[in-house]
Amino acid sequence: MRTMSRIEVNYDPRVEEALKEIGVLLHGDYQMTKHIIALLLLQGDAEILDIVKTREADRWDEIRDLIDQTGALYSHSMNYVVAMTRRREAKRIVREVTTYPDEEFLSGRERLSRLMMNPVTGLPILAAVLYVMYQFVGNFGAQILVDYLETSIFEARINPYLISFFTRLLPWPVISDLFVGEYGIFTLGVRYAIALIFPIVGTYFIAFSIMEDTGYLPRMAMLIDRVFKRIGLNGRAVIPMVLGFGCATMATIVTRTLETRRERVIATLLLALAIPCSAQLGVIFAILSGAPNGILIWGVVVFGLFLLVGFLSAKLMPGERPTFYMEIPPLRVPKLSNVAIKTLTRMEWYFREVFPMFIIASFLIWLGRLTGVFDLLVGVMAYPVGWIGLPQEVAVIFLFGFFRRDYGAAGLFDLQQAGLLANPQLIIAAVTLTLFLPCVAQLSVTIKERGARMAAYMTLFIFPFAFLVGYVLKIAFMVAGVSV
Repeated sequence: MRTMSRIEVNYDPRVEEALKEIGVLLHGDYQMTKHIIALLLLQGDAEILDIVKTREADRWDEIRDLIDQTGALYSHSMNYVVAMTRRREAKRIVREVTTYPDEEFLSGRERLSRLMMNPVTGLPILAAVLYVMYQFVGNFGAQILVDYLETSIFEARINPYLISFFTRLLPWPVISDLFVGEYGIFTLGVRYAIALIFPIVGTYFIAFSIMEDTGYLPRMAMLIDRVFKRIGLNGRAVIPMVLGFGCATMATIVTRTLETRRERVIATLLLALAIPCSAQLGVIFAILSGAPNGILIWGVVVFGLFLLVGFLSAKLMPGERPTFYMEIPPLRVPKLSNVAIKTLTRMEWYFREVFPMFIIASFLIWLGRLTGVFDLLVGVMAYPVGWIGLPQEVAVIFLFGFFRRDYGAAGLFDLQQAGLLANPQLIIAAVTLTLFLPCVAQLSVTIKERGARMAAYMTLFIFPFAFLVGYVLKIAFMVAGVSV
């Protein structure tokens, strides 16, 4: 029987030296080689750390110092350093033992897979996918479903009944306003959550689940890896970025999967600045649906700023150029049961995590108006809103947007329906609101993930930057002879 020879993986000299020094300090019996134990220690294996700490108590401080000193030599984690070394060795072995036929047979799915990852053909495919998603989410979800629920269900049936019921039950306007007033829990909070946001979120979740189940997302990551490297990220960052179009709060948590602190900070900043959540995106598509050029201007400005801020962040923040590798699963026809389960799970999350925020926001607005704080904040916000050529009513929308981005976008939808904004003003408002501060939930997660100081730096940058871009757009419209 043929025996396999043992393969020696040669690590970086600094790692090899650390492995030798740690091996000398290991005196216990571990039923594994000292080399393997030392390697696991450098990678921070919790179980091995506990065992060695117990068995090598007299030498533990010295071992711990060697682990810390070696880790400090690299900008990446030791797990990453070891994994990349093994990956290079695996690729070398594959090259030595693999032969390929002169004419490689490719199945139809494999050909399509390669077309999706080739920049020449992949970008048009990506554009087609996004267009179909826009039609499904922005047209069917944000217009047909929203119009039916908003007009035929809430305005025609539910709201009149609730207003009549609560005004009879609670004849005191101060109290009844909490439930059915202008910013009431039912007339605003529940209406926004169910009639405006849920159809958009629901259709987005369906579309995203289909993309996920086909295996297209990893191919999208490979396609845009080159672009992302220019902004200090790699293709792996496409996962939190795409998730950000669902919920930026959830996506900010997912940034912890990125390899370096530098990548995590850049990704968090871009999520907070230029990635609209699904509901906000759908509502923006809805309000600009009557002006196709408006959607184009909004997309070009926001995407351009995404690349510009990412590029400048990558230049200003020190660190190594990111590397990227990802397993590419086979393409497949989406399975209905998988799509249904994923969609229902995300919808459950929406009602459990997001829906209560609309109720809380309505209560806080009612409380703020009762105490005068809300009107004071609206008065302050009216100044920058006026600078970018928007009416004072829009100031309320930006406050809504701080409670939740989609909450603010839904308010903008109301103003558009009331005819208070011309198309140039809608574009300015949509761009500025997209770039505006992240919602309370996302800001809280940013503080938790990146720290209070980094969250404060991001906030101090984003707030004036959003209105600066809005002001530049206003000037551009005026130069072009378009009144704002």
